[in-house]
Amino acid sequence: MKRTKAAERRKPVKTDLIVGANVRACRQSQGYTLAEAASALGISHQQLQKYETGHNRISAGTLVQLSNYLGVPLEALFEDPAIDKPSPKDELSRARQRCHSLIDRTLSLETLLSMAKVLRALPGD
Repeated sequence: MKRTKAAERRKPVKTDLIVGANVRACRQSQGYTLAEAASALGISHQQLQKYETGHNRISAGTLVQLSNYLGVPLEALFEDPAIDKPSPKDELSRARQRCHSLIDRTLSLETLLSMAKVLRALPGD
């Protein structure tokens, strides 16, 4: 009987399903394959798929890694898409998100400083 209760406690809840769906949507919108994302996170593609489908819960540490890799704020992974919120998905927003993702994954200070110089040299609106 204790096994059943323990298994019941570990079942995914609505939040697990929302987070998994948001991870998948962010990954796909940025053009990353399951294998690419999993490799960058140091997990198997099967494990990432289980996270995305809500079959397995995502640890806090893995959530932070996913947030950084996808270049989205951590809280964005918890947003319920069923709740209407103004969130423009225009080309400018997608391009901005892609830039943030590239910057967030850059580990070299020298590279980041070079990127900043290039961005400053570009004409603004």
